[in-house]
Amino acid sequence: MRKGAKTVIVGGVFAVMVGGAGYGAYTVVSTVSGDDGSTGSSGPGPVKTGPPSADEVTEASEGFFAAWEKGNAASAAQYTNNDADAVPVLTSYGEAGHITGVRITPGTPSGASVPFSVKATVSFDGKSKPLSYDSELTVVRGRTTGKALVDWQPSVVHPELEKGDTLVTGEAADPPIEAVDRNNVVLTAKKYPSLGPVLDELRGKYGESAGGTAGVELAIRHADGNAGDTTLLTLAKGEPGRLRTTLSATAQAAAEKAVKEYDQSSVVAVKPSTGEVLAVANNRKDAFNAAFLGKVAPGSTMKIITASMFIDNGVTSMNAPAPCTPTAVWKSQTFKNLTGMEPNENASLANSFTRSCNTAFINLIDGTEAHPLTDESLTTEAQTRFGLGQDNWKTGIASFDGSVPASGGPDRAANAIGQGQVQMNPLNLASVTATAITGTFRQPVVVSPELDDRQLATAKGLPSNTVSQLRSMMNATAVSGTAAKAMAGLGGSIGAKTGSAEIDGKAVSDSWFTGYRDDIAAAALVQGGGHGGDAAGPIVAGVLRSGG
Repeated sequence: MRKGAKTVIVGGVFAVMVGGAGYGAYTVVSTVSGDDGSTGSSGPGPVKTGPPSADEVTEASEGFFAAWEKGNAASAAQYTNNDADAVPVLTSYGEAGHITGVRITPGTPSGASVPFSVKATVSFDGKSKPLSYDSELTVVRGRTTGKALVDWQPSVVHPELEKGDTLVTGEAADPPIEAVDRNNVVLTAKKYPSLGPVLDELRGKYGESAGGTAGVELAIRHADGNAGDTTLLTLAKGEPGRLRTTLSATAQAAAEKAVKEYDQSSVVAVKPSTGEVLAVANNRKDAFNAAFLGKVAPGSTMKIITASMFIDNGVTSMNAPAPCTPTAVWKSQTFKNLTGMEPNENASLANSFTRSCNTAFINLIDGTEAHPLTDESLTTEAQTRFGLGQDNWKTGIASFDGSVPASGGPDRAANAIGQGQVQMNPLNLASVTATAITGTFRQPVVVSPELDDRQLATAKGLPSNTVSQLRSMMNATAVSGTAAKAMAGLGGSIGAKTGSAEIDGKAVSDSWFTGYRDDIAAAALVQGGGHGGDAAGPIVAGVLRSGG
C-alpha cells in the first residue's frame, strides 16, 4: 500500500482510501449487497435487529456517498434497501443528467438521519454550470439481512425527485415564453407568485407556437409524461416567444393581494362582455390551481342557478311567493336555515334570495302543479343556460367545467342549495355570474382561441326577463342582504351572492362569494373560511375594486 493511503471499513467492506479528496477516494474491494443479497460473511450469523447504531449509520451513508461520487450507480444502489429502484435514478444522474465532479459533504447525523450537501458540475454541448443543493438520507435496518442500509427515496438524490422521476440535461422540452397581459404588461411568477403553475402550463402548451427557441437545462423528467419537465438548472437561456393572455395585470395584482389574507383561498375574475379571464390566484400550501380545477360544493351561490330555473320554468318570480319556513322536508330529509334566521312565511323569491333562505328553495324544488320540476330540471338549467357540466370548456389551460348531476331523493333538494352532488370552483361561479347579468354564456378563456383554433363551448343563455330579475336580486343582496358588508363602498352597477358549504367531517364550512361590478365578475372560495361574507367576500370585493 503506497504512502498516504488508509485502510477503513465501509459498511463491513475492506476499502482503501487514497489520501486527499472526499468519499470518492475510497476504492471498494468487495461489493456490499442490498437488502436481499448475501451477508458477505463466511457463514450465516445472527440477523441484527433494532435501530442502526451511530457507527452503522456512518458506515452505510459513507459507503453510499463514496460510490455515488465515483458515478458507480450499481454499487451505490447496493447500499440501499431498494437497489432495483435506485439504479435507474442514480444512473440518470451521471448519464442523462450529465452531472460530474460530484463532491458530497455530510452534516452531523441526527439519529438515523444524515443531512448532506452536494456540489457538482453539469456539462452539455460545451456548456457547463455548477450545481449545488442540500438533501438528507435515513439509514434503516434491512428486513431480511439486518444490515444498515440507506432507506431509498428518490429525494435522497435530489429533494425534488419523486418516484418514477429521472434527471436529464439537454435542450429544454418547451421553449420559454414571455407571457403578457391584455395591455402587453409582462407577467412573471416572481411578481405574481400564484401565476407560477399557470405560466408553466402555458409554456408547455404554447411555447413552440409562441415562436421561442429552447434553451439547455437540467430538468426532472416526471413519470407522468403529461406533467412536463421541471427545470432545475439553466445552462443556456432560450429565446422566449411572446404569448398574449387575456389577464389584466391590475386585476391580477389585486387578486394576489386579496388571497394572501386567507389560507386555502382561490379567486377568478372574468370580463362578462367577452368571457376573458382577468385574474386567477390561489393561496395554498400546494401548487394546485384550485381556482380552475377545484371540485367542491358551492353552497348558496348555487341559488343563482336554482332561482333561474324557477323563473325560466314558471314556478315563481322575484316578486312571487317563496316562503321561508323554519324547516323544509324533502324525501324524508329535513333541511334548516342558518342559525338565527327568522322565518317569513310571506317571503317573495327576492326576499328569500337576498337573505339566502334555504327552506324557501327546498319548498319549491318540486315546482307547482302547473309547472312541475323533475330530477333533471336543475341539470338542464345548468347545462343549457349556463354552459356547465358538459366537459367541453377549452380555456387554454386545464379546467374543470362544474358538475350538476341529475339527482333523485334528498340530493335533488340538496343540489338546489349547493350541497348534495354539485361541484364547482371559482372559475365556474365567476362564469355563472357573468351569464346571469348579461344573459349570454361566453366560455371563459385565458388565451384567445384564435391562437390554436380551438372550439369553445356554447350554451343558449338566459331570457332577458330572467336576467333582469337575477340582476335585481343580486343587487339587493349586495346592497342590503348577506353580501352588503363585503360589498360596502363599491360604486357602479353591483350585485353579489354569498354561500357557505358544509363539508362532511369539517367543523367549519367553506366560504363562497361571487359578485360583479360593471364589466367585471369575480368568485372566490376559502376552504374552511366559514360564512361567505366573512372570508371569500373581502377577496371578491378587493378584486372588483381594482376595476379590472
